[in-house]
Formats: sequence, C-alpha cells, structure tokens
Amino acid sequence: MTNLGAEFVRSNRGGLITFHGPGQLVAYPILNLAQFFRSEQSGKRLKLLGMKWYIDTLEEVVIQTLKNHFAIEGFRSPHTGVWVDPPEEKKICAMGVHNSDLVTCHGLALNCDIDLSWFDHIVPCGIEGKGVTSITNQLQKTITVQETQSKLVKEFENCFSCIVDEVDIKDI
Repeated sequence: MTNLGAEFVRSNRGGLITFHGPGQLVAYPILNLAQFFRSEQSGKRLKLLGMKWYIDTLEEVVIQTLKNHFAIEGFRSPHTGVWVDPPEEKKICAMGVHNSDLVTCHGLALNCDIDLSWFDHIVPCGIEGKGVTSITNQLQKTITVQETQSKLVKEFENCFSCIVDEVDIKDI
C-alpha cells in the first residue's frame, strides 16, 4: 500500500484490516465494565454485563446518533458495527474492541466525511461483498467530524447512563 501514501500497521485486534483516516470520527472509550451491572429479577443478585453488552450498547450509541441527529436509520447485522441501506448493507461505522480485566480499549470509527475511495483498496474488516458509506454520502451534504462529535458523546451518555469526561491527549 505504499503507493497510496499509507502505512500497514499490525494490531492485536480481530476483524482483519480496517482503515482510519481524515473525516472519520474515531472514539476509543475506556470503561471498567466491572462497574456496569444489573440486578436480576429478585433484585438481590447483581450480574456483570460484559463484552457482548458493551458492543451492543456501543452499536446503539451510533444507531441513536444517526437516527436522532441525522435522520439515518442504522441497524445491526451479523457483522459487528453499524450498517445502513438494507438489503445492500453498507457499513457506516466499524467497531473493534478489546478488554483486559474488563477494562475496554479500542472502539469505533464512524465515517462522517471520509474519502470512501480509500476502502476500494481493502476488504474492510474482511467482509466480502459489502459496501462502505458515510454520513456525508448518505445525506449528500458535508457532515464533519467536529459537528458529529458532541452528538455522539450525548448519545454515549444516554446509552451508558454516564457522564463523559473528555480529556485532552496532552493531559494523559
């Protein structure tokens, strides 16, 4: 891929190959999933929610962001991530998560105003025969990462019943 000016970097995530680039909102929430639990019906026993719940909820964050702020109907498929345009199924948001002792890392990449031609050079997430799209492409008007970020954070707070602390990378 050197002719594209891009670099191939191996990671410890599954999903084969993905692409991160300008116009894509990349969010890597760091959560201690041990703090997320629900009471069973008796109300006395607590159950940890775990990774499946986390991925489902992260997908819901994106689905609600698309629906509530851009009037785009996103959905889940057997493949992780968020999709639009049934039955063609175009991926609008890729997800790759990991945890160590229930502390999450990695996250999601929501295509806002990304040059979709980058995806012509790979099989995104190793899924053959599916397309990739962006919010801009779906609405036929430019929707930037900057205008999408606060909307995604709001839906994250709603879906996870939490308050997000944004931290500047210089402060870490």
